[in-house]
Amino acid sequence: MYGKKVKLRFIFLTLVLISLILTVFLVLQSLKENVVYFQSPSEIKSLIELDKKRIRIGGMVKERSVFINSDEINFIITDFKNEINVSYSGVVPNLFAEGKGVVAEGFLKDKNYFSATKILAKHDENYMPPEVKEALGDK
Repeated sequence: MYGKKVKLRFIFLTLVLISLILTVFLVLQSLKENVVYFQSPSEIKSLIELDKKRIRIGGMVKERSVFINSDEINFIITDFKNEINVSYSGVVPNLFAEGKGVVAEGFLKDKNYFSATKILAKHDENYMPPEVKEALGDK
């Protein structure tokens, strides 16, 4: 029915399409493993079951809550409704301060304690991420 050229074109286009679908699938699967979700302290308090995945917690650093030991910094993140105790070992960004916005990435130990692996504050002091602003209710 169809000539040899038409059959070869069809096979070639089919193989290209299958390769493209497979590539998109593999890229989406690898991205899915690296997704980190942002949550506020109130959202964490309302969790029914704790997840062992890496998450991000955002809010404000509570006034007079920062305690610095020789190798660790402890502070409280608040959204003015609920609070989470955070422990972090490492260098904090220059903009990290009491009363300023912060996003901490790490793992929940329980609903009141968070072990941070990263402190994110790569913006000027007037900028607040949209997620933090929304979680704080535009305060």
